[in-house]
Amino acid sequence: MVVECSSTMDTGESDVHVGQKQPKTAAAAARGIIQQNRQFLDFFWDIAKPEQDVRLAATENLIQYLKSSEKEDELKYTFKRLVEGLAATREAARPGFSLALAQVLQSFEEIPLSKVLEHISEKHNLERLNKKVLRNAAFGNFFGVLALFQSGRLAKDPKVLLQCVQILQNIAQYKEHLKDLPRKTLVDILSEIPESLFEEVLFGVLRADLTSAFSSPEQLHLLLVGMQKFPGVLKPKKLKKLLGSSVITTQENIPKLVDLLKTAAKSVKKDRCLPAVALDVMRISLQEETFDLFWREAVENGLMKDQSGPCMYMCFRLLGASLPLLDGKQLQTVLRSEVMQQYGAHVVSTQPADRFKFAPEMETYMDSFLENCTNSEKQLAVLIGFTKLTNQGYPVIPCVWKVIKHVQPGALQSYIDWLKNMFISPDLDSCLEFSTRRQKQNQEQQKTSEYVVFRLRKWIIPRLTSIIENPQVKRDEDQVMDIARFIFFHAFFEAKKSVSDIPETESLVSVPFDDRTRSLLADAFFSLLLNLNCMPLLGEGAATDILKEKHVVGVTADGRLWIHCMVLYANTVLTRGKAVKAIKQFSQEQKEAWDRMLQYVEILQKKSKRAHDMELSAYQQLLLLVGIHLFKTPEESVDLLNDIHNCLEKAQSKKSKKTENKEDTQEPEWVEVMVEILLSLFSQPSRLFRLVSRNVFKKICPYVTKNALQLILNVLDPEEEDDEEGAVIVTDEKDHGKSTSDKQEGDEESSSDDSSSDEDDEAEDKKQDSSDEEHLDQNVNELFRKQLMQVLQDGSAVEGDKSDEDLDDDTMMALDENLSALFAEQKKRIQAKKDEKARIRGEKILRKEFKTKVLDLIEVFVKKQPDSPLVFNIIEPLISVIEQSMNSESNQQEQDFLRKTADIFMNDLCKAKRYCKDVGELKEELHGMMERLVAKACKQSDSSVALYCFSASLYVLKVLKGSGIDQPEEGTKKQRRSHVSPLQAPCLGCLDLQRATAMYQESLNGFLTKRKSPLTVTMFLDLFNRFPFMCSPLLDIIVKSVKDGARPHQQGQACTLLLKVLQTPSLKQALSADQWSDLIRDSVDRVRETLEAVTEIKVKVDQEKVIKCFELLSFLIKTVTQQRLDISLTELHPMLETLGQNEKFGKSVRLEDMYWNVMKLLGYMRPQKEKTKPTPDAAAQPVNPLKKKKGFLPETKKRKNRKKAGQGEAKSDEAEIKSESPEDQGQATKPKKKKKKNKRKQPGQQGGAKPDNSAEGPPSKKAKSSQENTSKGGKLTTAGNKQKQKKKKSS
Repeated sequence: MVVECSSTMDTGESDVHVGQKQPKTAAAAARGIIQQNRQFLDFFWDIAKPEQDVRLAATENLIQYLKSSEKEDELKYTFKRLVEGLAATREAARPGFSLALAQVLQSFEEIPLSKVLEHISEKHNLERLNKKVLRNAAFGNFFGVLALFQSGRLAKDPKVLLQCVQILQNIAQYKEHLKDLPRKTLVDILSEIPESLFEEVLFGVLRADLTSAFSSPEQLHLLLVGMQKFPGVLKPKKLKKLLGSSVITTQENIPKLVDLLKTAAKSVKKDRCLPAVALDVMRISLQEETFDLFWREAVENGLMKDQSGPCMYMCFRLLGASLPLLDGKQLQTVLRSEVMQQYGAHVVSTQPADRFKFAPEMETYMDSFLENCTNSEKQLAVLIGFTKLTNQGYPVIPCVWKVIKHVQPGALQSYIDWLKNMFISPDLDSCLEFSTRRQKQNQEQQKTSEYVVFRLRKWIIPRLTSIIENPQVKRDEDQVMDIARFIFFHAFFEAKKSVSDIPETESLVSVPFDDRTRSLLADAFFSLLLNLNCMPLLGEGAATDILKEKHVVGVTADGRLWIHCMVLYANTVLTRGKAVKAIKQFSQEQKEAWDRMLQYVEILQKKSKRAHDMELSAYQQLLLLVGIHLFKTPEESVDLLNDIHNCLEKAQSKKSKKTENKEDTQEPEWVEVMVEILLSLFSQPSRLFRLVSRNVFKKICPYVTKNALQLILNVLDPEEEDDEEGAVIVTDEKDHGKSTSDKQEGDEESSSDDSSSDEDDEAEDKKQDSSDEEHLDQNVNELFRKQLMQVLQDGSAVEGDKSDEDLDDDTMMALDENLSALFAEQKKRIQAKKDEKARIRGEKILRKEFKTKVLDLIEVFVKKQPDSPLVFNIIEPLISVIEQSMNSESNQQEQDFLRKTADIFMNDLCKAKRYCKDVGELKEELHGMMERLVAKACKQSDSSVALYCFSASLYVLKVLKGSGIDQPEEGTKKQRRSHVSPLQAPCLGCLDLQRATAMYQESLNGFLTKRKSPLTVTMFLDLFNRFPFMCSPLLDIIVKSVKDGARPHQQGQACTLLLKVLQTPSLKQALSADQWSDLIRDSVDRVRETLEAVTEIKVKVDQEKVIKCFELLSFLIKTVTQQRLDISLTELHPMLETLGQNEKFGKSVRLEDMYWNVMKLLGYMRPQKEKTKPTPDAAAQPVNPLKKKKGFLPETKKRKNRKKAGQGEAKSDEAEIKSESPEDQGQATKPKKKKKKNKRKQPGQQGGAKPDNSAEGPPSKKAKSSQENTSKGGKLTTAGNKQKQKKKKSS
């Protein structure tokens, strides 16, 4: 097809070329372009590629090239290629060529559209083509018209516009190929042309399509677009002539519209979108003021009756898309329609995971509507309408709905007021209630009105709190305080009569609150307190922006704490006893505690205003938090408040009085009591308690004593876990209940631990308690067996010859009762045992949870007080915790605890940049601790635990060295310049170098002598890198161990360690020139003696030792050579030569490479291995007859060429054997061909074709060499003959 039509391509320049020579001229021009410019042709290849970016870039580059070249033949070739590409077989190429053609037409307006359209019609003529290429031709016409339309020039040429429309009408019949693309393009063209052009040019052509608008969705869409775009042309009178009615939405047209909408819905089933024709029908109904008719008859009574998925989803999409178009009355019609009820049933009903869910799409519609709508009344109407869609009182929309962030402030306040009114006086009749199919089937299980009200209130509570918690919602401080007051008041109070200063008393509750509702309110309030404590500042202004930059949270714009505002409101409510009644009345003690708390908070507030002390603010926050918990847990809060008051009073008094009376020494310090209080708060499930406690502990860290710190460490002590069960950690069922409530409040810390560790603990408890269960079961079974025998004997059922038939009815009834009572008791006993195990497991989980939380206090103390001497008291307890956790069960909870402990120990403690400097009084104690840590590291069975112990000893060593490390970076530079040894500088602080050296020497000896040592090379390298002055005292042990190590492994480790130490720059600076030379000489001698002792290499350990020796020796030789040390290396030559002759030495490639690296440094060259051809051996080369099968007979196997081949191959083989001649080496053949030549040489030699036949071949150098080596060639031939004979026998 392309060849036949190529002569017709002219792109508007056909008048220039006439006659029969035109095809030849065009072909010659094309060939010239192809031969001249390859870059130009590459543009068209890129345009056809599937990557969109590549296509766009190629189109842009093509246009730039054409503008810069200004060559007429290239422009004509461009149109030719682009028009041909419109019908390409690749789907990605067609739109690429169409877009390129549109861009070229837009850039070169001098090219007439009529010529391009004419060429497209000729090139892709549907009438002249056969059916095979009909599909491509249809696409060619379509993309050609699309290119003309996208060029933007179509409206300027009415004649071409008319032809394009006619082409689209013509190709619309090929729906199996083009689907509805022509109609959609026609609609796009109508939307871009002016009304006058439509009336003068297109109306007559489209008249038939407009008349048959109800025949298909595409034609209806065409009419609707015309009505919206050209209302002056398609007037009611003209519609009357076309359709028979002046409006579209009529009672008579409803059935037709329903059928067309159903067809359109099914056509976009896979696309999951709203058809444009459906949206236009709804818009036309709004213009014609017949929306109610359309919604009632076409949507509810038409589409909704069809229960198919596409029609149902079209109704939902019409609902979402109609929201921006409707007024208030129409919104109420839609929001209370049957479509809303069906949408609710779709959301609530249980569906498979892979089933399509429409809720996210509806949320998208709502988000778009609320974002673009500026009418607060419409926003409020839609919000309330969706909220009223309920199932048994529970709204369908989620209580945390993200779309509310777009609501205007006025609408948001009205929505909050509506929610509060619905909570106080639920109006169930105003809700749009629906039931699912399953609920309709179970009509006998109708729920009571109280249940429905509870479900509604259960949804409203988190709906209100989410408005505060969502930072994207445009709320202000008044709204936040309004919601917080509302929830707090109804959680703990009820109104008797209205009071002006308490707005919550103005509305009386129509349906009384039950205990469940009040419990939900209380939990929501304390969860809200956490968000208020972490909430950034609200509002705008210069002062607010400054505080926002400081990341101030938990306060209002005037600087008051949110929790303080709530306490003041609670106090106001408490003082209105005549108008307000508390759900739980305060006792006299609780009332006094409350008043005392308010007084103390007021005092602290005054002090903090004067001094701006954050410490007082933390104390104030703690008092307020515990005080407001009087409404939830009054007994516990009273005790805590009293303790906090006493602690704060003592703390303030001790700040003013530095001396203490002897009578007070017997009482615990105030900080110890405060720590106990904080630990008790940490055991609470409230995350807010932990945050506030953590902040308070930060403030009291400078005053923490040894006993106070020990209280925290006692919680982590693994030895006291079994002995003592503190009341703080486990309180039977209460803490377990708190744990579950913690999950409800959203405490991620405890909930993740609980959920992850329950299953692991169950499995491990089964394994650990299996033996105990068997023992107990044996005892219980024995006891139960005795009781059962006793019951049967009492019933005379175990007599020797009597049977059950001899017993009367009364006896049988009594026996049955006794047996049932016995088995019931046994069942209770088994259940009690299970409950006890569950309780123990729960307590174990709670203890571990509590310990994980208490680690926060350790972390705070280490970070806030790294220079305190109390930090040393943390080291050994944390190591004990790590050691115990490594040896315990490995559930997820235990792993998290271990990971957190290790992170605090290594990163916050051992690697801390700040540490205690004044350790003169603790010198002896720290040396003892360092010795214990190193000894513990040497005794460990796990290297990971030993690493923590060794790192802790290095931390203590750093502290003891003290100012010697930190003091003089300048001093050390001066010492380096003057070559003074750091060991001679008095910078060791409180460190006893002799004691420390003896300790690390002992550990290093153990590492190099013990069979299984937990210490590693990395530990000692860390020691040498951080403390270079420790190198020299330990070098002798390392150097001796190179030869005298207990085992080859230890010798190899000594080599590695010595190599790393010698590479340390500070070591050479610490030694004099003679000392350095003696050290290198001694090291060389030790390595030489070690290698001389190597007689054989049997196992991998020996091989690794030799490799490490070679690495060390290589460094030593380089050092001697580069530094020109007076050290003789002559003794190494014979030793290395002897070692290289070892039989098993060359089996390892790495070992041999290291060996020759050393020999190269000594002046030896590594010999190159000769690659000789192996002699053919029949036994060594198994015969595989399958490989010999070929698809054709080679030329050498033919009878006429066999002698020549045999002769030539014999000569070439003889030439290859002679390797002394460089010329012969250069003409050697490949190894693969050698094998074939050995096989093909045999027939010629057996037939007597010896050197006499060489005259038949061409003379060459190989022939001469083959004559000189006939003896060798004869041997190879004999071996080849033997091989062939063996192959024949085997075959």
